Amino acid sequence: MFENQPKGLYALALANTGERFGYYTMLAVFALFLRENFGLAPGTAGAIYSTFLALVYFLPLFGGMLADKFGYGKMVTIGILIMFAGYLVLSIPLGGDVVAMVGMIAALLLISFGTGLFKGNLQVMVGNLYDEARFSTSRDSGFSIFYMAINIGALFAPTAAVKIMEWAETSLGYTHADAYHFAFAVACVSLVLSIAIYYGFRRTFRHVESDKKKDAATEAVAAEKEDAKDTKERVIALCLVFAVVIFFWMAFHQNGLTLTYFANEFVTPSVTGSASMPFDVINLVLCIVIVYALFSIFQGKSVKTKCVAGAVILLCLGALGYQYAASQGTEVALAAPIFQQFNPSFVVALTPVSLAIFGWLAARGKEPSAPRKIAYGMLVAGAAYLIMVAGSIGLLTPDAQAVAADADKTFADPNLLIGTYLVLTFGELLLSPMGISFVSKVAPAKLKGTMMGGWFVATALGNFLVSVGGFLWGSLPLWVVWTVFIVLCLLSAAFMFAVMKRLEKVC
Repeated sequence: MFENQPKGLYALALANTGERFGYYTMLAVFALFLRENFGLAPGTAGAIYSTFLALVYFLPLFGGMLADKFGYGKMVTIGILIMFAGYLVLSIPLGGDVVAMVGMIAALLLISFGTGLFKGNLQVMVGNLYDEARFSTSRDSGFSIFYMAINIGALFAPTAAVKIMEWAETSLGYTHADAYHFAFAVACVSLVLSIAIYYGFRRTFRHVESDKKKDAATEAVAAEKEDAKDTKERVIALCLVFAVVIFFWMAFHQNGLTLTYFANEFVTPSVTGSASMPFDVINLVLCIVIVYALFSIFQGKSVKTKCVAGAVILLCLGALGYQYAASQGTEVALAAPIFQQFNPSFVVALTPVSLAIFGWLAARGKEPSAPRKIAYGMLVAGAAYLIMVAGSIGLLTPDAQAVAADADKTFADPNLLIGTYLVLTFGELLLSPMGISFVSKVAPAKLKGTMMGGWFVATALGNFLVSVGGFLWGSLPLWVVWTVFIVLCLLSAAFMFAVMKRLEKVC
């Protein structure tokens, strides 16, 4: 998994981990903040939430265009500074009036624009690392590692958001609404760490920053190569993929909206004993370490490596046993944002499993192409919402739940959401890192930044459509809400298979 990877991959991945930790800490509580701080209806809060997500993923198109002209490294640095300013404004408690709303909107615009300069261009730089012949066969696994690093940051974000808010309330005496701003301030700290990593290890990837100082001969060779390939066919193939992934992100990013609403309103408010163990991020980390240690046992090349891995597994199992004993008789309140830790934890844990499966298939000449993996990812996403349909039958509508007496409210087991996030993660691993790898491989050299921006535009459109879930949330039965996403995923998968030959032609 980690063999034959360029050193610059790890530096860029860790820089991205810091930025993503702050972003997901903010995002874990943002939808709930909008409703509590400003008293917004679910649909209105959903519209603001989805518009922000759309901007975050739409503006990389322009960031890519600027980078194609001025260089990726410059845009990444400027992007970090602009994001920092945005998070700094968002972290100031301004209350819930018009001034506070204007300040929040200004902060969101800064964060969106900064992310537009940072996110896509950093990923282009990762792709450029694999243009060297010796690393070309490791592109897909490299992007899987990069994607895993993103989710390491996201894994700890919900816990950080919940804990920092609890500390602000209990130790500093802030109201619950004002405590949200402390969660937003975490992003400022994480960006300082991100830029420190970026410049501290810049020597390992400086050659892919593309500062437009190439000599004329190099540019002529690149242009000749592009003319030799069917640039138009490549761009069309990428646009077809972009059209499909719109609906994946529309369904997937319900994790911050309707799935968070569901966690807040319909999941059992507390759990006791062993049922509380998945909600402690320490236990999730221990399980992840066990997975990686198992791989070290089976793939390790020395007896020493296998023995160390075995000892690590025993230590982790002992720690889990201690945690289990400590959990008995203890009641744990479930904060809605904490459910967002499961998707990134599953990504980190399952990435080596995914790579092992595809490596095994590749060795036998049966590995699916990147477009085929994307189509499978759409089918899996639909299956995730089928779980929600089954688990929501018999529950009240959101409107009825809001006015029902405590004795009449209907609740679901928290494992329903955990299972849904697990299946959604399988879909994500098939679609997201493979899609990014596909773009970096197929995009014409002179359009790499723009085409990576196109991937984010598709993500932006999907994020903008996330708001559909917010507007459906109310009088409709829950199973109807989830069925909408199932239908969209199935139609997208069908379209993908219909154009598969054209897509695989350019791979």
